[in-house]
Amino acid sequence: MICIKLCGLSRPQDIDAANRLHPDYVGFVFAPKSRRYVSPKQAAELKQQLDPSIQAVGVFVDENPETILSLLEQGIIDIPQLHGREGEKEIRFLQKAAGRPVIKAFSLHTPQDAALAQESPADLILLDSGPGGTGAAFDWRLLEAISRPYFLAGGLDAETVITALERLDPYGVDVSSGIETQGQKDPAKMEAFVRAVEAVRKLSRKPPL
Repeated sequence: MICIKLCGLSRPQDIDAANRLHPDYVGFVFAPKSRRYVSPKQAAELKQQLDPSIQAVGVFVDENPETILSLLEQGIIDIPQLHGREGEKEIRFLQKAAGRPVIKAFSLHTPQDAALAQESPADLILLDSGPGGTGAAFDWRLLEAISRPYFLAGGLDAETVITALERLDPYGVDVSSGIETQGQKDPAKMEAFVRAVEAVRKLSRKPPL
């Protein structure tokens, strides 16, 4: 089946909505420059409220791997997602030290970007148009060079995700700005997105990590 990730959750009511909708993953953003930033303390409180069958992904930009490892060991997050300049060294460290899968995000603008994503040692890749949460899509023709499982992100909402799933075969879909109203998560948009994906879900070769 196609996995669903609702990213950038930052308030208790966001978690309440997620618990009702039951996506496969939710995302907590630990990048201080993001308007969706949550502190480790906030994330811990949100994780405690989260249905334990939903996996919490921590989103980081050039964070110290030891800091990420600490959040994993404390159970504040289940999976790290790297959005910066992290390379094989950082990815391998987290895979070995934490024994958890690692997601690496790539901005796709050129065939060279797609090649880097294809060759990444990360367990899963996330493909977007920019640093995340921009609400813009990238040229899906670049996905012709991708033969491994990937999260599709960028410009998705309850309407565009249907078109995406009719044309593409992603491992999962990731949404943030597409489920917001005036910069805050909108439970109605969250539900519309999840229901849209569920309407076109097909059996997948790979279960959630």
